Amino acid sequence: MSPNRLNALTDGVVAIVMTIMVLELKFPAEPTLGAVVAVLPLLAAYLLAFVNVAIYWNNHHHMMSSARVVNGSVMWANHALLFWLTLFPLMIRWIDDAGITPWPVACFGLVLVGASASYVILEWTLIRGEGDSSAVKRALGAGWKEWISFLLYAVAVPAAFVSPLISIAIYVGVSIAWLVPDRRFVERRS
Repeated sequence: MSPNRLNALTDGVVAIVMTIMVLELKFPAEPTLGAVVAVLPLLAAYLLAFVNVAIYWNNHHHMMSSARVVNGSVMWANHALLFWLTLFPLMIRWIDDAGITPWPVACFGLVLVGASASYVILEWTLIRGEGDSSAVKRALGAGWKEWISFLLYAVAVPAAFVSPLISIAIYVGVSIAWLVPDRRFVERRS
């Protein structure tokens, strides 16, 4: 299979996830400032989820543009990543129902942990499929950014039971670190 087909599948799933996420949003109950303020936590959860899905899509696109081999392991690793990304709309719904409370915030973090781990596994399967001459391997180097992100997400999950706001701050911080698409792949092509 060509990397382009895998990209097309990923594009379609990500488009659906983003559409479902926006459908989870609610209009304020009344046309008042108080009603708008009441939906701000939901809008913030939507924004954080949207940004994370967009980050994964951007970096997936850049990584797959360097990939040459797509085998069964790569396809399953990609499906695992897509599985975790499809859980973001559920997390938004739960935060809407329960608020910024420990369990939904921790589970949002579990989704981030799962997506992060799946992305690293996807990197590994691409590298293993291409061998020592892998352009993905050359671009990634040691992959410190991925590992640090994974560890921060893993720390944020139990931190939600101390303070959900600590976890949210970690999620936002990691997102900010990834906002610029992964330049390692772009620099390798130039």
